[in-house]
Amino acid sequence: MRMSKLFIVTVGVTLLGAGSACALDAAPRPQPITPALAAPVIKYSSVREALRNGMRNYNAGDKVGAVQALEYAAGQGHTLALWKLGRMYADGDGVEHDNLKAFEYFSKLADQHADESPDSPNAAVVSSAFVALGTYFLDGIRGTYVAANPSRAFEMFKYAATYFSDSNAQYNLARLYLEGTGVEKNPRQAARWLNLAAEKGHSPSQAVLGHLLLNGQGVMRQRAKGLMWLTLAREAAADTPKDKWITALYEEAFAAADESDRKLALALLEQYIQSRH
Repeated sequence: MRMSKLFIVTVGVTLLGAGSACALDAAPRPQPITPALAAPVIKYSSVREALRNGMRNYNAGDKVGAVQALEYAAGQGHTLALWKLGRMYADGDGVEHDNLKAFEYFSKLADQHADESPDSPNAAVVSSAFVALGTYFLDGIRGTYVAANPSRAFEMFKYAATYFSDSNAQYNLARLYLEGTGVEKNPRQAARWLNLAAEKGHSPSQAVLGHLLLNGQGVMRQRAKGLMWLTLAREAAADTPKDKWITALYEEAFAAADESDRKLALALLEQYIQSRH
């Protein structure tokens, strides 16, 4: 499957507002991507110069100057510039938070670079754009032409998970299989994708996989192995509110485990760590 063709069908058509298949009767008409992309105020001698200036301005705290330079580079299709602008608008980082602009930058990036080699230096950036688009398609963007479309979200996550082996995409794909969102519910498939991401050190995947194994949810129950994954997840989790759920799952599992499970989990953990060196 050539994702560039699929993406034109699934996202490009939405951006152009073509056909009734978009099901956007009540949504505003799509607008062109940021006008500055087409006519930047400042000219640069090269895309590389614009990108260099943009990142220098960003690191110096000049977000306005950064956006202006990055828009020039993005207008020339530069991968990193498109991604950085998408992230800035998605996070409200130096610009007004605007999910639609973020969506459009990520869309352009994914559409133009979908066939980027997984070994390319740009692969991680392209892959993360697909993950971001999948996230937007899950719920849509209120008040815009981007409607909720879980099936499209599934396609975005699956492409990044399979073609780029992106651990965030694998985790999101697993959650869709667990919830039956955009795809038929399948805990075994979920566990498969979680395992792939967990082996890469993705702590949310380790935590969810551990929880599934502890409870035998759609997979064979393996309490010690589940505790091992939860231990790894807790050790890797950041001490921030967003990762509290990982710590909570671990503490609950550890409290419920008997001594034999704890000892076996520790042995499995030591084997796992040794195998990684």
